[in-house]
Amino acid sequence: MSADRHRLGLALRLAVTLGILVLIFRHIDLTGVLAVIRQARWPFLALALLMQLLSTWLAGFRWYLVMRELGFGHSSGFYVRSYFKGSFFNQGLPTSIGGDAMRVLDVAGSGFRKRDAFKGVFIDRILGLSGLLLLNLMANALLPDLLPPGVFWIINVLVAGGLAGFLALVFLHRLHWFERWRLSAYLLDISRKLHQVLHTPGRLLRQTGLSLAIHAFSIINIFLVGRSVGLDYDIVTFAVIAPPVFLLTLVPVSLAGWGVREGALIGLFTLLGADKTVVLSMSILYGIILVAASLPGLVITLRGRLHRRPPLTTPDDEEPQA
Repeated sequence: MSADRHRLGLALRLAVTLGILVLIFRHIDLTGVLAVIRQARWPFLALALLMQLLSTWLAGFRWYLVMRELGFGHSSGFYVRSYFKGSFFNQGLPTSIGGDAMRVLDVAGSGFRKRDAFKGVFIDRILGLSGLLLLNLMANALLPDLLPPGVFWIINVLVAGGLAGFLALVFLHRLHWFERWRLSAYLLDISRKLHQVLHTPGRLLRQTGLSLAIHAFSIINIFLVGRSVGLDYDIVTFAVIAPPVFLLTLVPVSLAGWGVREGALIGLFTLLGADKTVVLSMSILYGIILVAASLPGLVITLRGRLHRRPPLTTPDDEEPQA
């Protein structure tokens, strides 16, 4: 039954992806898109690929720091390789098994319980999300008049709400009466572990700086792709528009964000007067860059380079499962 649900979910995401792309191409000429792509300046695309590889590498290193503070073993290389592997499953091989699930399985395969590994992956995810929200808030403050007021305030309210939720989770562990219920007790444990990751100024600054840098590299990536097709907006404009698009692609309604990303980028950039054909060309090239940057994960998967050795340490108060 579980396998059937996974297949159904995959089929639904495929249908949504194709449906959105069909709607887009009904209004934008494919011939024009292909012409723009053929004329793209490849040096910009090469730099964009490098930026995405750096972003993924840094994300893997941030995850290593999270797991180290939680008492997990392995070197930074293990987590970086696992992160690239997860990226490939998300971008290069969209299946019912997501990249985060693969990361959980990699850690669990070395002797840890899956529920402990999941908490580490979840904390890494919310740290990354908070960095993206913070970067978007900073960019919006620099260009408050870029988008129409209604759109501007909707984005900022959602961003502020997300950051408030993150802060609430950081301090949730102080509400000991939450232990009464199973779900709230689980959130309380995640809050304790998140506080453990961030509880010194050095750790907080390091995690914040890494999360900002990771998303800055991603924004530079799409900025360079935009320049390659002649979309000549400055980097701050991309820092305003790209984060909401990144957030939308995290909603698991399409395959690797395809379709959703294209629709969102077209919708936001056309508010600035950009040509839809050029924006769609940029989005397609950006998606290809994401797939190309995930290919090291394919190599790791095929070679089985993840080290399946016993962990050096175990999470606090938990016994490893053989």
